[in-house]
Amino acid sequence: MEEYRLRKATEKDTNRIKELIREGQINPMGLDWQRFIVALSPKGEVIGCGQIKPHRDGSNELASLVVTKEWRGRGVAKILMKELIDNHQGDLYLMCQSSLGPFYQQYNFEPVTEDNMPKYFRRISKLVGFVEPLTKRGETILVMIHKN
Repeated sequence: MEEYRLRKATEKDTNRIKELIREGQINPMGLDWQRFIVALSPKGEVIGCGQIKPHRDGSNELASLVVTKEWRGRGVAKILMKELIDNHQGDLYLMCQSSLGPFYQQYNFEPVTEDNMPKYFRRISKLVGFVEPLTKRGETILVMIHKN
């Protein structure tokens, strides 16, 4: 297995983080580099990232987890996720495509019903519910929690 390492993001990583987010086609909002950790290749290139994003309702979201295509399937996302979870106190939420639910369940995330969602996630779920019928991928959005 190839070696890679993690570190806290620096301001110099901002553009690369944004590139990865675009490449992964995930939510580009709330990309404050100070909340990110990045994974580096043996050559020092940023190959993945993730963050814990706080919301006004007091909830925290594991967000922006993405690995460049060339490095997928090599355990980078798993180590990023473990680092983010291990260094966070309190419950963590995430939103993902329904097909990714089993991946996150490996890390003790469980689906949350709308009644048990914090305000932020309830609002976003309703918004997404209006958009989902327009997509043709057959995916739904899943909100999950990791209790700490």
